[in-house]
Amino acid sequence: MFNNKKASVSGTFYPSDKTELLNMIDNFKCKESGYFSRAVIVPHAGYIYSGELANCGISHLRQNAKNVFIFAPAHFERIFGCVTSNYDAFETPLGNIEVNKELSKEISNFCDCQINNFAFEKEHSLEVQLPLIKKHLPDAKVIPVLYGCENFTNLAETIKHFWDNDDNVFVISSDLSHFYPEKESYKIDSYTAKMIESNETRDFEMEQACGAVGICGLTDFAKNNKFSLIRIGLTNSARVTGDSSRVVGYGSWFLYEGEKNRYIKEYFSDTVLKICKDSILSGFQLGEIKPKDYPCVLEEYGAAFVTLELAGILRGCIGSIIAHRPLVQDLIKNAHAAAFADPRFNPLTLDEYNKISISVSLLSKPERIEFKDEEDLLDKLIPNKDGLIIRDGNYQSVFLPIVWEQLPDKHEFLKELKLKAGLDENYSSETLEAFKFNAVKITQ
Repeated sequence: MFNNKKASVSGTFYPSDKTELLNMIDNFKCKESGYFSRAVIVPHAGYIYSGELANCGISHLRQNAKNVFIFAPAHFERIFGCVTSNYDAFETPLGNIEVNKELSKEISNFCDCQINNFAFEKEHSLEVQLPLIKKHLPDAKVIPVLYGCENFTNLAETIKHFWDNDDNVFVISSDLSHFYPEKESYKIDSYTAKMIESNETRDFEMEQACGAVGICGLTDFAKNNKFSLIRIGLTNSARVTGDSSRVVGYGSWFLYEGEKNRYIKEYFSDTVLKICKDSILSGFQLGEIKPKDYPCVLEEYGAAFVTLELAGILRGCIGSIIAHRPLVQDLIKNAHAAAFADPRFNPLTLDEYNKISISVSLLSKPERIEFKDEEDLLDKLIPNKDGLIIRDGNYQSVFLPIVWEQLPDKHEFLKELKLKAGLDENYSSETLEAFKFNAVKITQ
């Protein structure tokens, strides 16, 4: 006789009728990115509140996956470590989802996991993901994990161990801030999103998300592997209820196995260039650009340089060294400034606009270089890969990696960078700071 877990929030968190549930899921809107991931963060509220975001996240998972690990916070049982179950399957209105009991047993080697079916009886944080998984990965098995007082590094190690098998994908179930006024909730969730998107867990507070342990576990795994978490969307309960006094926040991300800037180049180069072109054009029309229908990844903080060339000759170049605003805004501001506010050139004319070529360099986060002397600094630079920032007091300058094409010699590269900063080419100081970065270039 099969030991199946009956659905406990069917009919409340999501429709219990199969046809109604399928219609609801089919009507959810999702911007496809073209990339299928092996790990997602998705919300777990009722479908009318966050189902669309959760569905979009689950739909980003690899469709041929055989095993879905679900890490979800326990709301009704006090748990130290984590628990799994010995159910054979979980029931959903779309059909049963079989449990991979072998992997459920193996997971206890990495987390302090015990068998505790009772913890799953009323738990919605895991159950609400099941119909969406059944819809998008109908033949996959699940490995259900509920956690309480658990160290997020244990979850990161668990993901690391099971990552070697391409058949495995991972779902982190979590809502964001709870019961703040909407304006405050928006600030908190935006801060949380920035931490997730920069792979930074050091100051992550448990109050920022009910599934903070799971979020930090995946974020830590991403950081250790130089992967990126790409935003799918942010929303909150007030968008549905209209009540802005006590709001619950929701967010969704998918894991990209590489740098975010390379993802943007691969999938959204045309969008990036169009935003820059439209921004410059708005300068002639005395209007303000408000781009529409751009991907959520451009809402993440980013730093970009926009370069204009006319017949192969520089005609303007302005950019940001540090990500200090959403990338979409950085592109708009820097494209406009490159055309009309570069102090080395007159403002661009409309005739020139029709002839210019535009390129965009998306910068990584600068990394401080520790060095003993100038030769040590130069030894730590990789030509054609590293951009360089030098700073000493009020003096600062930057060269993008592309500058190596004009200055291939390391000594000349640094000498010209000093001159650009307003320093003597032989300048030396114990207070001189240096930072390196890489750049992904998008061209017409």
